[in-house]
Amino acid sequence: MPSQKPRLLDLFSCAGGAGMGYHRAGFEVVGVDIDPQPRYPFEFIQHDALTLDPEFLASFDAIHASPPCQSYSDLAKRNGNADAWPRLIEPVREMLDGLGVPYIIENVEGAPLLNPTVLCGTMFPGLRVIRHRLFESNIELDAPEHGKHPLVFTHDKRKAHYGKLDQNKSFVQVTGGGNSSIANAKDALGIDWMNKRELNESIPPAYTEYLGGFLMRAVKQGSLRGVARESERAA
Repeated sequence: MPSQKPRLLDLFSCAGGAGMGYHRAGFEVVGVDIDPQPRYPFEFIQHDALTLDPEFLASFDAIHASPPCQSYSDLAKRNGNADAWPRLIEPVREMLDGLGVPYIIENVEGAPLLNPTVLCGTMFPGLRVIRHRLFESNIELDAPEHGKHPLVFTHDKRKAHYGKLDQNKSFVQVTGGGNSSIANAKDALGIDWMNKRELNESIPPAYTEYLGGFLMRAVKQGSLRGVARESERAA
């Protein structure tokens, strides 16, 4: 019997952190990525997201897109190599606008998203990462209260709190100098199926499970604010 769940297309899916959250929010999820994703937990299509047929895109009830973030990251800017990666937010937005489908575009701080909603791990009980991420949408989004950032476990002996935190209980840094163990990274992000490289890039499923509630309401109500967004950009 065919699924009666609304269908969500997960573009630039990587290993499925975002997709898992939308699945938990009640969507039937289909992932698309240009690279093979053997650990993606749902139906998967290997394809260049930017060359998908518009009719195929519009056949879904909602769309999420996480275009590559490297060119917008602080690390790339510090290293002076931000131009080594494609900047795809604008072409992705252009592709999704006009479909009549509620969508969310996700990226890192510093990315040129329009009126983004910021989510942080402190907003979600059980997470142990800060991991700020930005979310642009053509529907109204909101964020939970942003809590105070706690101290993060560190291997850096120069830090005043070095040796005072338990890596198994405190907030951790999955990438960079914190470089927590893979077991702690999985626990901190709420992900149990990825390898370390995939964990480094993933958003916690809790983020998109939360945002999936907004998409689900928009799907059921048939409500979009796309007309308003077009007028905002023209102003």
